[in-house]
Amino acid sequence: MALTPEQIAEVAEAASHRMPTARPVVPALEAMLAQAIPVLDHGFIRVVDYMGDDAAVVQSARVSYGRGTKAANEDRGLIRYLMRHRHSTPFEMCEIKYHIKLPIFIARQWIRHRTANVNEYSARYSVLDREFYVPQPEQLAAQSSDNRQGRGAVLQGAEAERVLRLLRDDATQTYDHYLEMLNEDEAGQPRDAARSGLARELARMNLTLNTYTQWYWKTDLHNLLHFLSLRADGHAQYEIRVYAEAMLKTVQAWVPHCYEAFADYRMGAVTMSSQMLSIVRRMLAGEVVEQAGSGLSKREWRELMETLGRE
Repeated sequence: MALTPEQIAEVAEAASHRMPTARPVVPALEAMLAQAIPVLDHGFIRVVDYMGDDAAVVQSARVSYGRGTKAANEDRGLIRYLMRHRHSTPFEMCEIKYHIKLPIFIARQWIRHRTANVNEYSARYSVLDREFYVPQPEQLAAQSSDNRQGRGAVLQGAEAERVLRLLRDDATQTYDHYLEMLNEDEAGQPRDAARSGLARELARMNLTLNTYTQWYWKTDLHNLLHFLSLRADGHAQYEIRVYAEAMLKTVQAWVPHCYEAFADYRMGAVTMSSQMLSIVRRMLAGEVVEQAGSGLSKREWRELMETLGRE
């Protein structure tokens, strides 16, 4: 379960209080405010708040005084122009805040994106939950032989079972020792009145990196789309990619015109070097071009051929 019954009740209570507002709202995203989208085995993302919509991007680009009277297709066309020509400032006028629960090792990868405001659950003040990320068997892969950041073939049989057992046993043991050092049980009550227990800020160092943490993460639309272009990409690590894919659903509900332009001009587009573009032009002119005389490295050539569907 991603949310405890108490947390579900809190979210439902918050969602039941509707406040009148003069600012623009997006019904499709409003409907998601009370939802926690499950990710991995114990994680989730949840939209907490947002500011702006598609029209806010258009309004800031035109520097108009109101919402404008342009037709929807004109607004869509302007958004696509802005995305196509990388005019990023209008997209910075929209902001969104997420509540995210994720494994610590993914949080440490995620935090490298230094373009958001972050407030993380503090293990200096509170006790972390007994929740650990354990991959599904199909995600247990060996190290890639030709990519230092990638995965190779999926582990099978006894080897996979042993890895899963080690992950569970290590996480369970270190968490048990964590509580023992704290001298607290999982409800926060003293285990042994005769002992003081270790400070929480020290005891936490014993936990494994697959332990779950939580944070609030607030960013503007421009930086969110940059994050998603990297982390929703097929080359991104699976465990962070599934969070990005869940966030894409919220972007589509929030700013559908911006999402459409982003899908076309970022996610669905490719970037070519001037050398690559020259080779494509030569091919279109009927010339047979080989890697040896192309001026491209083997990797660049392979990437170009994959792009052109000539693998």
